[in-house]
Amino acid sequence: MGAPQVSSTERAAAGTADYLDQRTGVASAVKGFARKIFPDHWSFLLGEIALYSFVVLLISGVFLTMFFVPSMGLMEYEGPIASMNGQLMSEAFASTLDLSFEVPGGLLMRQIHHWSALLFMAAIVTHMMRVFFTGAFRKPRELNWMVGFILMILGLAAGFTGYSLPDDVLSGNGLRITDGVVKSIPLVGSYMSYMIFGGEFPGEHIIPRLFTLHILVVPALILALIGLHLLFVVLHKHTQYPGGGRTDKNVVGFPLFPVYVAKAGGFFFIVFGVLALMGGTMAINNVWNYGPYDPSPVSAGAQPDWYMLFLEGSLRLMPGQTEFVIAGYTLSLNVLIPAVVVPGLLFTFLAVYPFLEAAVTKDKREHHVLDRPRNVPVRTGLGVAFLAEFILLALAGSNDLIATHFDLSLNAITWVFRVGFFVLPVIAFWVTKRICLGLQRKDRELVLHGHETGRIVRFANGEYIEVHKPISDEERWLRVNYDAHRPLEIEPREDSRGVRRKGFRKDQALQALSRFFYEDRVEPVTPAELAAAHSHGDHDSLGSAEDSESALAIAGAPRDAAPAPDQQSDDHGHMS
Repeated sequence: MGAPQVSSTERAAAGTADYLDQRTGVASAVKGFARKIFPDHWSFLLGEIALYSFVVLLISGVFLTMFFVPSMGLMEYEGPIASMNGQLMSEAFASTLDLSFEVPGGLLMRQIHHWSALLFMAAIVTHMMRVFFTGAFRKPRELNWMVGFILMILGLAAGFTGYSLPDDVLSGNGLRITDGVVKSIPLVGSYMSYMIFGGEFPGEHIIPRLFTLHILVVPALILALIGLHLLFVVLHKHTQYPGGGRTDKNVVGFPLFPVYVAKAGGFFFIVFGVLALMGGTMAINNVWNYGPYDPSPVSAGAQPDWYMLFLEGSLRLMPGQTEFVIAGYTLSLNVLIPAVVVPGLLFTFLAVYPFLEAAVTKDKREHHVLDRPRNVPVRTGLGVAFLAEFILLALAGSNDLIATHFDLSLNAITWVFRVGFFVLPVIAFWVTKRICLGLQRKDRELVLHGHETGRIVRFANGEYIEVHKPISDEERWLRVNYDAHRPLEIEPREDSRGVRRKGFRKDQALQALSRFFYEDRVEPVTPAELAAAHSHGDHDSLGSAEDSESALAIAGAPRDAAPAPDQQSDDHGHMS
């Protein structure tokens, strides 16, 4: 047989690859990366959705940049919207109208861009929720958690700067609120506002400055951090859910090439297609309905995009009486607390939590297998409490719409939300923690006694029992292989010589915090407990189907009461 024929295309590709390899040594890196193993679970796609949404944002943003005019210079509009002909507006708003009605495909690209921004933030938030509840932030991924946290903040910045560019009434009101928030900062607020707006609000420079941030600074930072985020994923190897054969020393899954390359490529086009469908069929941010920005009108029923709605809600809930004049200086706590302090506390909690949990556990090991949320009830409770607070504030940002749609009192709704701001997170934490502890106790019951079958058996002595079906080895391993951390034990206040020990107060605070985290816990089943639960004396005669039939025959019980042949007895619940 002759040598196989090599086409000119294959020859050119091989030559190019050899050329690059000799000059860069890229072959070994590509080979190692292509063999990288990734676990297979749907929740890992949340991060990919964020990445692909950002790619769509870049593609559509390049198109929009070619036609948008970032200028606050005033002009008289003449165009296809007859109702606005003759109106004075900024060039930014006029170019947005031109994009929507005169540029072919402009409105479609605007709407794809906006929906992509909303999906980008939604994917980041849900991805962070998955990481938080499963403990994927533990060592060695604390820095990667911080990278993801900063990406979320940059996503908020990108959304806000882009949302403000059209210079319509809605986005102008958002900038007016921003100006008020900046000015509420004590001592430096007025100077910061002057610097941001280039003078008194609204000035003439804010739109060009936001445009530079939106298309250059923020996207560059996001791209850099996405690269760093993915680099950490490769260096640390991917986390995986607990299951058979999965440990902190391996990864069970499929190689990057060709499996995940094909999956990722297909999934990108799915995300792109869904966004294109949304952009083509679902109208969003129709600025011509609002009109060009004018500081005098404020439209009712106006809300920002969903990811900024919590800030709007926080401002609406704060009583206006908390504004004080001290020595001629106005201290606007009615703006400072809801717009600076409350978001600051929420975001600080997210940023420092991995380090806080590491401090109260003193756990220095690397973790690559994820937690089941039920096995860390306090962490899960805190996460649910955070989400409950966020959702409540988002709903409060729509309190006027809730009042009009459901014919309710706006003041009553506001007071319900004010009380809920303090009460709801506590209730959410307590209920979630109790549910997690209950699920853990249910897991113990399954490990020790197996699944209930509803099959009743009577012995010769008249005793009735229910035959339980034992769980599989994998089910058992899943329910016993977790760490039940205990509260920290610290050294005494004074050493053997009666001298007060340095650092005692810090240790005491960490001990109190660790008690909050781990005082209420359910220990996993030990081998001794499992062995004791599997020893039942005379009941062990039901260990197999044949033994069950013999026992039933001896007891005079009907044969159809015996366990099915494929079932094995493990533990039996006595019935009186």
